Amino acid sequence: MTDYLTVNRANWDERAPAHAASADYGYEKFVADPAHLSGVVTFDRPLLGGVSGARGVHLQCHIGTDTLSLSRLGARMTGLDFSAPALEIARGLAAGTGAEIDYHQSDVYSATDVLGEGKFDLVYTGIGAICWLPDIARWGQVVGKLLRPGGRLFIRDMHPMLGTLDETQPQITPRYPYFEQAEPLVFDEPGTYVDTDVAFENNRTHEWNHGLGEIVTSLLDAGLTLTRLVEHDSVPWNALPGFMSPVGATEEWRLSKDPQRLAASFTIEAVKRP
Repeated sequence: MTDYLTVNRANWDERAPAHAASADYGYEKFVADPAHLSGVVTFDRPLLGGVSGARGVHLQCHIGTDTLSLSRLGARMTGLDFSAPALEIARGLAAGTGAEIDYHQSDVYSATDVLGEGKFDLVYTGIGAICWLPDIARWGQVVGKLLRPGGRLFIRDMHPMLGTLDETQPQITPRYPYFEQAEPLVFDEPGTYVDTDVAFENNRTHEWNHGLGEIVTSLLDAGLTLTRLVEHDSVPWNALPGFMSPVGATEEWRLSKDPQRLAASFTIEAVKRP
């Protein structure tokens, strides 16, 4: 299963400039206001707690807005992503805002080859990341190797319950596997998750769902102790158009009717055992 990297990288390479130009990522806000944080990190902050002085790595960092936000909270950040165009944008944002962030190009599974082992106090993974990885157990091993003893993982991502639902139907319908499968879910869809008029050519993606138990087990098997598991009824994009509404002034969306029916995202924290 190597072709997924080529297919997915082409998709993300093409979309990175459109994401940076969109109002949704708010690049101009980061430049204008040195205290501005991304909506994702703003949501995470109450559970994330203090990170000042921590040496952190943001896996699958994309164009760097969350990485910069963690840097603004005092963490000494490294960003890692497989997309060269995304990293070029991330480096430009860091330079334009005076942030010292070290960026590296690599897929997640090769992270320790690039960054070494046992060097980080914090591994951070933001929303919409692990669905691009075929093997969650292998991801857990990478996280464990990156962390120093006592270091912690912080991840918020789409809940696998939401990942089963078909957003194209007139009624919310489970369609996709909850549990990780060997073969990817293959999509061929135009557009992207931000407002843009750009017409893209690379629209094919390979994706995987991972059950919550599979995610937790991957971390336990990698030598981590689970310290927090929280399920949320919201997610920072309109994942089910026609069925979701914005949550106040935040960038979150939840079911318009009876949102308690759906776990839309989750937060996990885990600490590497000595």
